[in-house]
Amino acid sequence: MKQGIVLFGHGSRNAEWALPFEAIRQEIRRQQPDTSVELAFLELKQPDLPEAINILADRGIARVSVIPVFISAGSHVREDLPKLIAEALAVHPGMEIEVAAPLGEAPEMLKAMAAYALTAFSAGR
Repeated sequence: MKQGIVLFGHGSRNAEWALPFEAIRQEIRRQQPDTSVELAFLELKQPDLPEAINILADRGIARVSVIPVFISAGSHVREDLPKLIAEALAVHPGMEIEVAAPLGEAPEMLKAMAAYALTAFSAGR
């Protein structure tokens, strides 16, 4: 079964805001060149989540992991994202879509953010 990843973020009118998302996508591609990875945004930027899932479906992807690139699970992750997933499944009923915990809640990310904060704190002394 072909699998893909969608990195899902809020969106912004500022084009530079999305640079870290693109960097994450490029790193995934560097580590696993055969993995299909798409970016998707809730608002203010394209593609949106249905479009990103359509792109993957057109490539024959049958299983999608949606990774919310958020610090924590606020209303966009808890309310908006499940509705978008339900809409995508209605269009692609045979597709499996799983949603990971928000990136900022992953234990390894919490450790990395704490390490960064301590480094920044030490540099400011």
